[in-house]
Amino acid sequence: MLSSIEAGAQTKGTVRDIEKPPVPAISRAIPARLYFGHMTGPAPLKPEVFGSYARGCVAGAEEMPADGPAWQVMRPSRDRAWGHPKLIELVKRLATEAREHDGWNGLLIGDLQQPRGGPMLSGHASHQAGLDADIWLTPMPDRTLTRKEREIQSAVLMTLDRKRINPERWTKAHARLIKRAASYKQVARIFVHPPIKKALCEWAGKKGNWLAKVRPIKGHNYHFHLRMKCPAGSPQCKNQAAPRPKDGTGCGGELAYWFSDKPWKKRVYKKAKKRPTIVNGVPIPRKKPVARKTLAWLPKACRALVKIQ
Repeated sequence: MLSSIEAGAQTKGTVRDIEKPPVPAISRAIPARLYFGHMTGPAPLKPEVFGSYARGCVAGAEEMPADGPAWQVMRPSRDRAWGHPKLIELVKRLATEAREHDGWNGLLIGDLQQPRGGPMLSGHASHQAGLDADIWLTPMPDRTLTRKEREIQSAVLMTLDRKRINPERWTKAHARLIKRAASYKQVARIFVHPPIKKALCEWAGKKGNWLAKVRPIKGHNYHFHLRMKCPAGSPQCKNQAAPRPKDGTGCGGELAYWFSDKPWKKRVYKKAKKRPTIVNGVPIPRKKPVARKTLAWLPKACRALVKIQ
């Protein structure tokens, strides 16, 4: 298991080249992340997405180039710079257009997906279908970062705490970048930390229809999460639900919820009630539950991908 590969922009990578262990023999008991996390390249098939963002995989993935005219890929040791070719195309477009029109020097690219998507060895409940990308809110420097810098440099927090933006770090250029990302018709969602959403609402004022796609969520105070819609040619892909009209731009009651204490409290789960095993003297047959996040938990096409060399 690649224990040195962790999630989160603040977690350091390694400057050593990591040799991935061989893929385990197929077993119903082994977590799917051990199969997908040990894949060393994409499935050599036509590009196609199977399943959903948090329960899926991708064939024919493309790797984001480590360097471009307006981007640099961070944490290369993780091998998480893969995505459906349409996602790679979209991230490149965002980087180029933000540099040309929004006063943004260039993008530092965080995690996309593993070579074949699927559950990751650590972190990220989503980022499985080749359609998610984390973009750092730290501007790209004017020089090419070294391998060591890409592995150990931390992203800059844009917030003071869970309720306040940091006015010394947050700029209009950040707002323009996120607006541009949300304006693309291929984008389904943008996820940001609640104070960032509030800052965007204040900046956009009455011209914020694009904010319907921008949703507040914990843990996104140093990057934003871009989620793409299912691309053409992927009939088994499950799309993100469209924003609800009743929520409008999301700058009202929905946002106020994130500034209360409720979403930050530790969740307490009630113990599930036991179901009767016998009714009127007749035993009730039960299906054996599928272990969570094993290969059997994923779409059938994903199970096939780990067998292709």
